[in-house]
Amino acid sequence: MFNHQHPRTMGQTIEVVLFALGLATAAMFFFAAEGAFCLVLAFPLAAVVGMCGGVFGRAIALRGMEPPSRTGLAALFAPLLVLAESRATAPLHEVRSVVEVAAPPAVVWRHVVAFPALPPATEWVFRVGVAAPLAARIRGSGVGALRFCDFTTGSFVEPITAWDENRLLAFDIVRQAPPMREWSPYRDVNPPHLAGYFRATHGEFRLAALGGGSRTRLEGRTSYVVEMFPQSYWTLAADRIVAAIHGRVLRHIKALAEEEEHR
Repeated sequence: MFNHQHPRTMGQTIEVVLFALGLATAAMFFFAAEGAFCLVLAFPLAAVVGMCGGVFGRAIALRGMEPPSRTGLAALFAPLLVLAESRATAPLHEVRSVVEVAAPPAVVWRHVVAFPALPPATEWVFRVGVAAPLAARIRGSGVGALRFCDFTTGSFVEPITAWDENRLLAFDIVRQAPPMREWSPYRDVNPPHLAGYFRATHGEFRLAALGGGSRTRLEGRTSYVVEMFPQSYWTLAADRIVAAIHGRVLRHIKALAEEEEHR
């Protein structure tokens, strides 16, 4: 429509597309359909799709009803190849994070199994609403014990699947809290994508002795599935968020173990 009566430049066309997307984004925020953080994440993807549509529409308007050449079509739709990824079962992703602790594995292990409350989160990703880890507790010991990891949005329930003391703690995640609280001027914003579209499935802590046993290499692993399309885009953000959670937990365990060791 923008180019139908009078031809406009490519830049003007893209400006109108981005302005329309900005209005739609603002409307979704102020009418409590979405929170600010998710809108910020989604905007680049929407902008790419919108600009491709704007360029394609401009080409049609300038040519009348004559179809664009094959070469032109290929150029227009090249940025959309990411959207052509398979919609088959969502793949499993794994994030790994490592710290070195100035304490032996036996000391670190005690703080891996369960740990007291973490200090208030200061990282920006948690301040905008992403669920932040608070503490971990366990009921029982060994395989079959039930571990709970408490977050600002609720608790993750984690039955233990491997218990190799001072070496490996592994668990499945059978129930999880919402991944975030949307930042919004309204009290309750619950968009559908917060329910089931990100699923953590498995976690592990691996301990390895260093320096003759006086230090420990502590590795945290989390496996997860993202069922939002396109997965290749959303996993970029998910990897960063999971890594931030790992960092917060591993640093806390490191501080507790080193304090105990040097007490």
